[in-house]
Amino acid sequence: MQLKSILCPIDFSDFSVTAYQYALSLARYYESSIVVLHVVELWKNPFAEYAAYEVDFAKFSTALNEGGEMKLRHFVEKYSGGFRPQTIVLQGNAADCILECARKEDIGGILMGTHGRRGLDRLVLGSTTDHVIRKAPCPVLVVPHASQRQRVSRILYCTDFSTNSGRAREYAVSLAAEYGAELILFHVGVASDLAGARDVMAARTRQLDELVPAAERQKLTVKSAVRFGKPYEEIVRYATQEEVGVIIMTARGGDAMDRAVFGSTTYRVVQLGPCPVLAVHTDGRVEGI
Repeated sequence: MQLKSILCPIDFSDFSVTAYQYALSLARYYESSIVVLHVVELWKNPFAEYAAYEVDFAKFSTALNEGGEMKLRHFVEKYSGGFRPQTIVLQGNAADCILECARKEDIGGILMGTHGRRGLDRLVLGSTTDHVIRKAPCPVLVVPHASQRQRVSRILYCTDFSTNSGRAREYAVSLAAEYGAELILFHVGVASDLAGARDVMAARTRQLDELVPAAERQKLTVKSAVRFGKPYEEIVRYATQEEVGVIIMTARGGDAMDRAVFGSTTYRVVQLGPCPVLAVHTDGRVEGI
């Protein structure tokens, strides 16, 4: 498996530091290049509205960019440990700039931290992480702030058996082989299946077992697990109990109202999960990472 380049967005928070440390670890392992991106969002600056009316806005905007460039240089010098990443500062909406940079630089994978916001602030403001996951041209690895870097000994691959989940399966198999990790194939059945839970579990387990052919199993340690309930709750619970190192899921695009209000399963796992989540878009490139 190859990972030629990593894009790591930085907002100078502690969440960014955790994500950047992960990016450095992966870059050293895969001999990848790193692009460190900071996005200047004018609407978040308390002086932006005043500047628009009282001073030359172009100068104000330039000053913010220059300030961002200086802070980014200091960040890289402080945390890179001798690694020399490419640094980029853009101005605009954070999610849009991240996606634009990923396409322009032909990025193999995006690695970002998450603030884990829940409640009203997410419903009103939306989520940069959620938007990037749904629209990215490449896989996105999201690292929660509380996550500690460790050897990946267990990989949890979550599937609903749709054709869209096939790409994520290929990443899961490849990573498990690369790290010598146990691969857990995981499916959550719906509540309506409970009436015949034993038969459903047996059928779904057979389906999971068939996802990894015998030839691949010779090189891997694989097991299957089926649970019933709300998908994101069961995924988070199982990953916590089994001390999983990374969760691999499919990310679907779209801007449906129900996603805006209730959130996607993938994003809820990103918010609540105990470990990094690798979200593979349904249109993602299998050879990119």
